Amino acid sequence: MSQILQLRPLNPADETVMRDFHEQLRADDFAFLQAEGTWDDIIATHEREARGIDLPQGRVRAEFLVAEVDGRPVGRTSIRYELNDFLFDLGGHVGYAVAPEFRRRGYAQQILSRSVERLRSAGVESVLVTCDDTNIASASVIERCGGVLEDVRENSDGPPKRRYWIGADSGFPQSASTVSTSAAVTADP
Repeated sequence: MSQILQLRPLNPADETVMRDFHEQLRADDFAFLQAEGTWDDIIATHEREARGIDLPQGRVRAEFLVAEVDGRPVGRTSIRYELNDFLFDLGGHVGYAVAPEFRRRGYAQQILSRSVERLRSAGVESVLVTCDDTNIASASVIERCGGVLEDVRENSDGPPKRRYWIGADSGFPQSASTVSTSAAVTADP
């Protein structure tokens, strides 16, 4: 039986384990924390991004949430409530990761499912999720969550990206401006 996974904001007690995950995933060229500086700076950055306040150019309102099981972090998700041109082409609404020691336990699928639920509850009907064309495990997770492959796009900074839509019942959106962006951030109960 799979354990229940919850999503929550970063907190001060997460620093050691989350920095360790960041270092582990750096080998895969994956920016796990998506921010730099002191732990207080990292938390503050993610709090500002979740509220859409003082966003640097190229960033959109996004929640960075810890995925935890039984009080222990196992991964994270970044839920982007809007898409700019880069996110529409290569990044998507959701970026998730599971720490290597917790893989193959169904956590990636739970993280993605809960991320999609949050987006849907905020009014985003068509959710774009991308992965490297070479990442068969992630492609399988996305497909199990209902992802329909639209295309594979070249990426000048790395491997081509598979672009999947979850909930795109009326066809694939053709640009970032046609994707619902009227989402409001919701909190876990």
